[in-house]
Amino acid sequence: METVLITGASSGIGREFSKLFAEKGYRLVITARREKNLAELKKMYPENNVEVIPCDLGSEAGAEYLYNEVKKRSIKVDILINNAGFGLFGEFYETDIEKEKKMIDLNVKALVELSKYFLQEMLERNSGRILNVASIAAFQPGPYMSVYYASKAFVLSFSEALRNEVRNTGVCISVLCPGPVETEFEKSSELTKSKLFSKLKPITAEKVAYAGYRGLMKNRAVIIPGFFNRAAITAGTFVPTGIKVNIARKIQEKKK
Repeated sequence: METVLITGASSGIGREFSKLFAEKGYRLVITARREKNLAELKKMYPENNVEVIPCDLGSEAGAEYLYNEVKKRSIKVDILINNAGFGLFGEFYETDIEKEKKMIDLNVKALVELSKYFLQEMLERNSGRILNVASIAAFQPGPYMSVYYASKAFVLSFSEALRNEVRNTGVCISVLCPGPVETEFEKSSELTKSKLFSKLKPITAEKVAYAGYRGLMKNRAVIIPGFFNRAAITAGTFVPTGIKVNIARKIQEKKK
């Protein structure tokens, strides 16, 4: 039985990934800050082997703690899903710098650390898969969510570079770039103040997780769920950055 480690597993896309991989017969290692949610999720799969490791990956030593806990339990991770992350809406000069530092630590630092730790083991075995969750936000700058967009641009660039480095090995690295998703993200990121979710129809977390799973298993480099999102990103390659930034600003501006 292969093992999948899923970060941010307590809700949204991470929760759907957990359900999907459990249905496919994988052993689960699920982690998030909210221990209660993880415990409830574990109860859903009594027939599966599920390890719960509560962990705040946004903390200074969060990723290292998670890795050490996995090693203590003698778990071999075959698939790593770097899903944990959050955003913050608002004009940069007004937003909370402590939240933004935490965002960078979770969206970027923890993802890099976990990729480093588990990739080394995968390369020793010459097998394994890593799926990093970015966003279509990775393809252009985003006014009113400048740090979040930049963090996802990092994830996309990092994942594609890493994929190239290991291309002659048995390890597969993919990056998932969904558009707006029906999760707690809108509320936790304060996007209820934005026009984004009223202008763009969100996709369900279940559909995103399925697209991510299918793309990872097919070893696709960049996975963009939804025809409209794929078409928009493709068309965007022909649009000057200044125009794309203005479009993003218009879509995300504050509700009046």
